[in-house]
Amino acid sequence: MQFSDKFVWGAASAAYQIEGGAFEDGKGPSIWDHFSHIPGKTFNGHTGDTACDAYHRAEADLDLMRELGIKNYRFSLSWPRIFPDGTVNGSDGSGPAGAGLNPAGMEYYDRLVEGCLSRGITPWITLYHWDLPLALYHKGGWMNRRTAEHFAEYTAYVASHFRGCVTHFITINEPQCAIGLGMGNGLHAPGLHLDHRTLFRCWHNLLLAHGLAVREIRRAAPKAEIGVSSTGALAYLREVCAETPEMLRKASFLSLPLSENPGYFFNHQWFLDPVFLGHYPEDPECPWSSFTGDIPDEDLKIISSPVDFAGLNIYNGQGMVWDDQTGFLREEKYPGYPRTALKWPVTPEVMYWGPRLIFERYKKPIYITENGQSCNDRIFLDGKVHDPDRIDFLHRYLRELKKACKDGIPVKGYFHWSLTDNFEWHSGYDDRFGLIYVDYRTQQRIPKDSAAWYSEVIRTNGKNI
Repeated sequence: MQFSDKFVWGAASAAYQIEGGAFEDGKGPSIWDHFSHIPGKTFNGHTGDTACDAYHRAEADLDLMRELGIKNYRFSLSWPRIFPDGTVNGSDGSGPAGAGLNPAGMEYYDRLVEGCLSRGITPWITLYHWDLPLALYHKGGWMNRRTAEHFAEYTAYVASHFRGCVTHFITINEPQCAIGLGMGNGLHAPGLHLDHRTLFRCWHNLLLAHGLAVREIRRAAPKAEIGVSSTGALAYLREVCAETPEMLRKASFLSLPLSENPGYFFNHQWFLDPVFLGHYPEDPECPWSSFTGDIPDEDLKIISSPVDFAGLNIYNGQGMVWDDQTGFLREEKYPGYPRTALKWPVTPEVMYWGPRLIFERYKKPIYITENGQSCNDRIFLDGKVHDPDRIDFLHRYLRELKKACKDGIPVKGYFHWSLTDNFEWHSGYDDRFGLIYVDYRTQQRIPKDSAAWYSEVIRTNGKNI
């Protein structure tokens, strides 16, 4: 069985990771513009000031997409490029609608959307991929409930502006990283270490921003397809048995004690339960559980405003084995287990069990909004970039995804992360995920072997998997 005839094949990127032009044409600074310039926060002090220079090279990159047959492009908008201080009506809120707009920033995205459409590429806009306007951060950022309202106003402007041109929106990408890594362990911008209660307040305000944004998109573009992109722990059993599904549900959707899981925020249920089920999970081991009783019912109604799909960013999962001593599952990492260049485990089975577990819990269609592998790519003597590890990784993962589709899981599409090599957050330019190699000294682009392989996957709709 092949993927459905309407299966969406695409590639993804994020504004701060590729655009560059960080201080050009009226763009305001984001928390990442500030954070990446703090010594010691990123690998070798790398910043996104130039990145892949997509701000000046978008047309050429779109041409490469067309040549590869990639017909769907998921990209994010830089909120401070459009509204430099994050506000639609100006910093004091007294101006007319749109007074805070940076026209040059909006014109860039106009060209990007028009460039996609003219090449037969469908644009998928992500509204927030972690680059909060620095001006709003100085007013409390996600600790301030007003930031959610500013996000809704920004969304309303964008959705209205692109009405009829853009029909696919993702509100928030990975709050697990935006809040957990940014304000829990401080690995990402803005680099905070907040207490549990304050961290949950930030989490809740970001989810509130999502719900308010959904309502604005529905008003401006009623026919648009709306979703979210989530990441987090997903388990699979190394030896499948009759009890496998129920055991994996417990392993995937219940937190471990805090002492065993300091990254407790890296889960799906604390994001997707409020979005799809209208309540926070019953998860007694999570330190946030003691704060949910303070949440107004109206907030949960807003957060659970109906959306159309669950986007999953899947890179790896937890391979579990049965532990006779505890009577439960435990994660097993055997000696020499396969890993990527970023040291992430290679676990293709999660591409079957992840969509299955998420669909069974939330009953929503699924898109894989990110999946890929970091490799130590380089230009060979023949002038090409050979990446057999990435091809093998993708082949294994897509084979499992195909199995999920065969078993009736409504997976509607797949976006490879990423289109080009890019600024990989705190890792700077040390890690490469792209189908297209970028020489950051010259900005030369070289499609890798994996780009040709993925192009054939798209052309055959996965028959070669």
